[in-house]
Amino acid sequence: MAREIGSPEKQAEFLKDQGNQYFKKGKLGAAIEAYTQAIDLCPKVPAFWTNRALCYKKRSEWDKAERDCLKALKLDNSLTKAHYILGLALLEREQYHDATNHLEKALDLGRGGSAGSYMVEEIWLELAKARYTEWQVEAAKRQRQQRELKDSLFDLMMQDYENKLRDLKLESSTEQAQFGYRDPNRVSHLTDEEVSAYHIERHPVKESQVTAEERRKAELFQLTGDFQDRLRTMEEVFDKAGAPDRPGEVPDYLCCQISMDIFRDPVITPSGVTYERSILLEHLCKVGKFDPITRATLHPEQVAPNLAVKDAVQTFLSQNGWAYKM
Repeated sequence: MAREIGSPEKQAEFLKDQGNQYFKKGKLGAAIEAYTQAIDLCPKVPAFWTNRALCYKKRSEWDKAERDCLKALKLDNSLTKAHYILGLALLEREQYHDATNHLEKALDLGRGGSAGSYMVEEIWLELAKARYTEWQVEAAKRQRQQRELKDSLFDLMMQDYENKLRDLKLESSTEQAQFGYRDPNRVSHLTDEEVSAYHIERHPVKESQVTAEERRKAELFQLTGDFQDRLRTMEEVFDKAGAPDRPGEVPDYLCCQISMDIFRDPVITPSGVTYERSILLEHLCKVGKFDPITRATLHPEQVAPNLAVKDAVQTFLSQNGWAYKM
């Protein structure tokens, strides 16, 4: 049976159209009011909730935007716009994990649906920013923990070293002043030549001729050398532990040969060349129907997703969050 002109559905649709016009003119308050009236009439239409959420986003009223998106997603979990705005709202609350999950969902839906390329690009940029921020927070936490652990280990090593010095009864202020072996800065910078100098240069004598004092000094040099080796090993271990959090270079094979940016949505041509989808499609539309590198004839329907490269990019990004920085 045909709906009557004055049915709630018709009135709600009219109010939604009014809200859209207000939104285009920047009259966000009026748009919100129109969408609210539409929701009151037909609360089970997801578009009314997402449209109002977009208004709240424009006004940075993130709590309200989040609530409206959650309402919309309960009605339809495949709404690109709802996942996108919800992701942004969660970012404002620094809920990075949940935020990136919704932004990734929005990106997948946008690529596979009717969302314009401009929106897919916008979602990707926000996702990259969220991932980079998440990496910054986690990297700072790891660096702080490593620094605290390193300081604690150094203190323990220094305490052990000093205990062993006391066992050698090196209490003479003259010896301490001469060798500086209670100074951690002095100890950590001793060279191998300094550590072995006693044996090589000063006392080229037979073991039977070594006095108790000389033997004690030889033990001191050995103790100091061992301590220096342990410090060097500790530095190497912490240097390797911190390597993943130090920005580097993105491998060339993970970057589009046209944009030189890391791949987001890589596609491969019949010629075997991989490009960023949006960059290649723009070339085919504006420049001509040919492969930018091989110059072979190429049409949009001939390209296919390069899943191997996409997986490689995701693996690289998961291990190198700094690469999300645009």
